[in-house]
Amino acid sequence: MLPELSHKEIHRYSRHLLIPDVGLEGQKKLKAASVLVVGTGGLGSPVALYLAAAGVGRIGLVDYDIVDFSNLQRQVIHGESSLGELKVNSARKRMLDLNPDIQIDVYNEVINSENAFRIAEPYEIIVDGTDNFPTRYLINDLCVLTGKTNVYGSIFRFDGQASVFAAEGGPCYRCLFPEPPPPGLVPSCAEGGVLGVLPGTIGSIQATETLKLILGIGEPLIGRLLLYDALDLSFQTVKLHKNPECKVCGEHPEITGLIDYEEFCGVPAHDHDEGSAGEEWDITASQLSSRLKENPDLRLIDVREPHEREISNLEGSDLIPLGQFAARLNELDSAEELVLFCKAGTRSTRALEILASAGFKKVKNLKGGINAWAINVDPSLPIY
Repeated sequence: MLPELSHKEIHRYSRHLLIPDVGLEGQKKLKAASVLVVGTGGLGSPVALYLAAAGVGRIGLVDYDIVDFSNLQRQVIHGESSLGELKVNSARKRMLDLNPDIQIDVYNEVINSENAFRIAEPYEIIVDGTDNFPTRYLINDLCVLTGKTNVYGSIFRFDGQASVFAAEGGPCYRCLFPEPPPPGLVPSCAEGGVLGVLPGTIGSIQATETLKLILGIGEPLIGRLLLYDALDLSFQTVKLHKNPECKVCGEHPEITGLIDYEEFCGVPAHDHDEGSAGEEWDITASQLSSRLKENPDLRLIDVREPHEREISNLEGSDLIPLGQFAARLNELDSAEELVLFCKAGTRSTRALEILASAGFKKVKNLKGGINAWAINVDPSLPIY
């Protein structure tokens, strides 16, 4: 039995009630619905705001992070007043200000194979607002195993994707991507950047698909992958088919429970860009500063992209972008002492792995990258 609407709610949702495809019955469905939003960042911000505004009765928020200054360019649910605050609490506060008549549950934790079933149990639909492969595969498998629907979105620079996976009769994420890409092949938004309005576009599409699923109207993106190019302002739709050989939703599934997704993808299930190569290979900014005073001939190798050197730079460093690194090893001498750096240590860690596999021994990774140098050694450099 659907819940009734108060006079206040009828007034609030009057523009919904005037739509024949929604009406009073549809708004009651929204009030009775429950949705879990995994991630309260770029994608999660518009999703959470619009679901709250639409009157979805119960919304769960999953995130483990705090609000950082660099988030505010795209994560519009947060503001400067929330800096340093838990993202789930910041988002909940803003959503309740928008609509105090809904229930918002917060889960300040990393969703993983141990807690996923517990967190997801009360919700019908899961919206994927993450930007790392382990959590995407986790959400997909969780939805297939529990019969929940996965409203998917992803963003990078100027491009976005959206689809509805694991719906009855439709394909799942693994049908499209059976295996994750090799570690380091696809940069994160923290490494490659993202146009601030892009998650607003894709997140709004995810919110739209969620409302359509709840209301049972229109044609959700089941069996279709929506591709968006912000530079061309173009949309393309690619038809998808359920893979009978899929390891989780196929005719003879091999995956019947949640697995170790970090091991499966070869990368950590978080989007922090704090790269470390391990104690044996790392050098801190302070240690590097001291070493450069002792040995000014220490060779610094910048593995960032050329345009990043316009933002900040270490004087005397040589530029070899990570994408060119393997092809330019002949420019490096294994007898030299080398220190690799990037923005925050992630790409330089991958470059170090290339050198180590080629037999280089006298090489270090600047832990935390040039941002750590700006914080601990030279505050005249900007942090980006």
